[in-house]
Formats: sequence, structure tokens, C-alpha cells
Amino acid sequence: MSKLILASVSKRRQEILKNTGYEFDIIVPDVDEDSLGELAPSKLVVELAKLKACEVISKAPKDAVILAADTVVFFKGTVLGKPKDKTHAQSMLEALSGNMHHVYTGVCICDRANNNEISFCEKAAVHMSPMKKEEIDAYIETGQPMDKAGSYGIQGPGGLFVSGIEGDFFAVCGLPVNRVYNALKDMGIYPKMKNTDYI
Repeated sequence: MSKLILASVSKRRQEILKNTGYEFDIIVPDVDEDSLGELAPSKLVVELAKLKACEVISKAPKDAVILAADTVVFFKGTVLGKPKDKTHAQSMLEALSGNMHHVYTGVCICDRANNNEISFCEKAAVHMSPMKKEEIDAYIETGQPMDKAGSYGIQGPGGLFVSGIEGDFFAVCGLPVNRVYNALKDMGIYPKMKNTDYI
């Protein structure tokens, strides 16, 4: 069976894959995420996922299947990536407070041995409850917002501020597992559900 390689430094994606039973190795891609310029969010995340997969594929075993993903938040016509610093995180969270935004996650899966590629994008709408300044400050001090698109992660303390979701919860987390599962099945990669240490 082919070896699954996750092309990501994201702890969230690693946890999602592990908790769904997949065995995988990690190769962190070295890409410039600002290199693609201004694209529509649905296209941007897919192109960034492809960029990550292509950068890793030459470093992977010849029979490897590469899984790469990218996530952005889109609010009022602006793509929100990871914050540059605490002030940037605060401004993003203040903007999202009490409003609805969209999360786009793009995925690229490459079967190196068979020269096969599947790529797609999942979109979800996220509703945020109003946040007080002291709540935002306390959340930023946890350090959680600093490596996350839109300055929050729904699966951690940031989930306290999410009042509703329309779409795939896991797309908001950074890896839409149902579509990933079906795509990996087509490439002969299956999760191992027995004897797995779930976290």
C-alpha cells in the first residue's frame, strides 16, 4: 500500500488525520504563501495546496500519496490569513466579532506513482458572537490565534465565540475529512480504525 505523506506543519491537520485513523509521515513544505498574488479565495486555497504538494513530492518516496491543504478566512471582500502580530490578530478578531464570515479550505492530493491528482475546495459560513475587548485580549494571550487564518481556531478556545456554522465543520478546522476520505479511497489509502490511539 502507498505511504501517506502530510505536507503540513499544522497541528490541527495532524490531529484530524490521526483521530480519523490514518497513518502518515510529515514533510513540511517550504513555500512562499504570498507568491500567488490576489486570487479569489476558492482558487487561492487550491493553488496554495497544489504549491505545497508540488514542493514536497520530490522529497517523498516514489510510491507516496501527498496530502496538502490550505485555509483562509474571507470577510467583506478581504482574505484573512495568519496574523502578523498581536495587533493584527486583535484587529481581525474585532472585525469578525458579531459577524458572519466564510472559511475556504483547499486540498490537493497527489498519487506520485500513478501520476494522479485530485484537488478541491470546501467552503463554510461561520457566525461569530460579539466579543468584548477583554475576551479578545485574553484569547490572544493564549497564543492560539497566531498561527491560524483569521486569528482563531474553532477546535480550541476560539470555538467559544462561534455561534453557528453552515457547511463542513472540518473545513473550518483546516481539513474536510469526508472529501479527503473519499479521495484517498480512490488512491488506495484507508484509515486504520483498530488499535489507534485517538487524541
